[in-house]
Amino acid sequence: MRHCYAYLEKMFDRLKQRWKVNGVQLLLILFTFAIGGSLTGYAGKKILNLLSIEKGWLWIIIYIIIICLLWPLAVLLISIPFGQYRFFLKYIKKIGTRMGIVRSEAGSRKSEIRHQTLKITHIAIFASGAGTNAQKIIDHFAKHSSIKVSLIVCNKPGAGVLKIAEKEQIPSLLIEKERFFHGDAYIKELKERQIDFIVLAGFLWKLPAVLIKEYPCRIINIHPALLPKYGGKGLYGNFVHEAVLANREKESGISIHYVDEIYDHGKILFQQSCPVLETDTPESLAQRIHALEHEHYPRVIEEVVSQMHDH
Repeated sequence: MRHCYAYLEKMFDRLKQRWKVNGVQLLLILFTFAIGGSLTGYAGKKILNLLSIEKGWLWIIIYIIIICLLWPLAVLLISIPFGQYRFFLKYIKKIGTRMGIVRSEAGSRKSEIRHQTLKITHIAIFASGAGTNAQKIIDHFAKHSSIKVSLIVCNKPGAGVLKIAEKEQIPSLLIEKERFFHGDAYIKELKERQIDFIVLAGFLWKLPAVLIKEYPCRIINIHPALLPKYGGKGLYGNFVHEAVLANREKESGISIHYVDEIYDHGKILFQQSCPVLETDTPESLAQRIHALEHEHYPRVIEEVVSQMHDH
């Protein structure tokens, strides 16, 4: 008899440690188990009697199913007057998790992390001209799961890029010089549209410091030459190609870089070169440079934004 009492005492101690409860709570929990189980069995038999099913394999299978469905409800109901509702709610959730019926908290956290990972990054493209690079970028991200071109910003009424925005049904924002350089730089509008990242694609104005400060390491530009040699104020479009040809360079190319407060000065992210031919004109060289821009700029934007997600 002593051995029996010792065994029960040891078992109760283990249960108290496992469930992290005191002696009184343990007794209430055991009473709930006992009464809830009895109530489940009684209700299950009553339901089977109402269904008029003869005892046999079918009766046993249906009885087991009914018990499995009723037991959680029965113990939760009985646990209320015993003050153990929270314990049994947690206990039943744990059983459901093990059976794959209820999603675990860890699974929920992983799902939340995945959701955060797939959070849409909204890009604004700043452009001043025809928008050929903008079109390539829009095409590249048209069906992307987590990156979206959400705004076209332009400083020239009638520019081709505005027609692209209209065709692609992307909102556009026409900006004027005074507010851009001496006001809020349209940051309010960018924030209202939830813009996370800015891409310059043939945008001829120098960005104000307030905008660069608002989007640190989140603004990139493409330059139609190999920096740092052919960069700076006034070196854009055909002016760059003319300078390259005048100096009889053997190669030119593209440079993709972060934007800071100095023209064409930010950290270089990517460069790709192409040969300069003896027969080249600024126009023929520009054609090869444009081909490099269209090939590489959308891909590099995607890589930079993805790295931003990782950090």
